[in-house]
Amino acid sequence: MDNLLFNLFAVFTVACALGVVFNRNTVAAALCLLLCLVGVAGLFALLDATLLAFVLVFVYAGAVVALFLFIIMLLDAQGGTRRPFGRMAIAAGVLAAGLLATGVILLAGATGPAAPLPASPDNTLAAPAQLLFTQYLLPLQVVGFLLLIAMLGVIVLSKRFEGLEDIK
Repeated sequence: MDNLLFNLFAVFTVACALGVVFNRNTVAAALCLLLCLVGVAGLFALLDATLLAFVLVFVYAGAVVALFLFIIMLLDAQGGTRRPFGRMAIAAGVLAAGLLATGVILLAGATGPAAPLPASPDNTLAAPAQLLFTQYLLPLQVVGFLLLIAMLGVIVLSKRFEGLEDIK
């Protein structure tokens, strides 16, 4: 029975992943990504990794795909011309990316590789949560910061500027 379920989840996941890659409609591709993540969560559940399955469904399938759909719909909502980036905006973006990359490289070199998560015998969230908010707090904050930057970037890119026809 496990082999049959594994094969079903594997075929479902690969089919949905192909739907993400080959779909021209971005909303449909994001929904295929949602189904692909649910298939991977099913594979995790078959491996008795219920914590990973729930985290994958709640965090990635729930929050991240919803954020993707929000960004996709925000980008498609407004047409029109967009103002090109100026030299100062490009310089600020390159400087911010360089500072972020330097900080991550210095931090990774100073701390070394992270220790693996300990096995939780009673399958509770206490041990992973303790590690997440102590030892892994900086990577968690970096990911949150990157998601915030991505969302702000999409809002800036999707803003319609009035009167650009006069500039040309």
